[in-house]
Amino acid sequence: MKSLPPAEFFPPAEAAGSEGLLAIGGQLSPEWLIYAYRNGIFPWPIDDDLLAWWSPDPRGVLEFDDLYVSRRLARTLRSGKFHVTIDRDFPGVIQGCATAQQRWQATWLTRSMILAYLRLYELGVAHSVEVWCDGELAGGVYGVAIGGLFAAESMFYYRTDASKVALVCLVRHLARRGYTLIDIQQRTPHTARMGGSEIARSVYLERLAVALRLPVSFGKRLEIGARPSDRW
Repeated sequence: MKSLPPAEFFPPAEAAGSEGLLAIGGQLSPEWLIYAYRNGIFPWPIDDDLLAWWSPDPRGVLEFDDLYVSRRLARTLRSGKFHVTIDRDFPGVIQGCATAQQRWQATWLTRSMILAYLRLYELGVAHSVEVWCDGELAGGVYGVAIGGLFAAESMFYYRTDASKVALVCLVRHLARRGYTLIDIQQRTPHTARMGGSEIARSVYLERLAVALRLPVSFGKRLEIGARPSDRW
């Protein structure tokens, strides 16, 4: 296995239990969060008062070539119904992720977590994709970018298909910018329908080590591009 940067605040990711739980406690400072992501670890509170850190095995990822765009979604993308931006309204996106679809007080995005990711956004480490309809925020996705890693944290919609549009545009943008690893943490029925899959934690950590060395950046404008095989 390729060596990763030393995890100053955590045990090695391989020490996580069978369900992926690695450690409890700590803090949500930028230093802790960045060290976590660089070592294959992410925060997921058990409740409002108990912070936990995880490294599941297997690990959910979204491979660039596996992204699935249905015919209906392709029509939506071609229709011009939505306008897509990046980093225009990160606070609105993370608030939507915490509250849309009856998530209020039923989500892992506690107030402390929201404030922590807002701080990462201010530092240029966290980013968002916004989907707009008639001048209003319709959906979006946000995550953490370090080297060639993008850890997609959460997405939401107020309008049908807006979160899917956000994800498709995010994946296309990351491909154009030179990213190599999209972490979705756990494969869910929703992410599976979009092409999400699982890999062994050991494989994830190997790919993470390579991705962290890449001199890529998220950029300041959306870059979707299109290969002939990727037509919407």
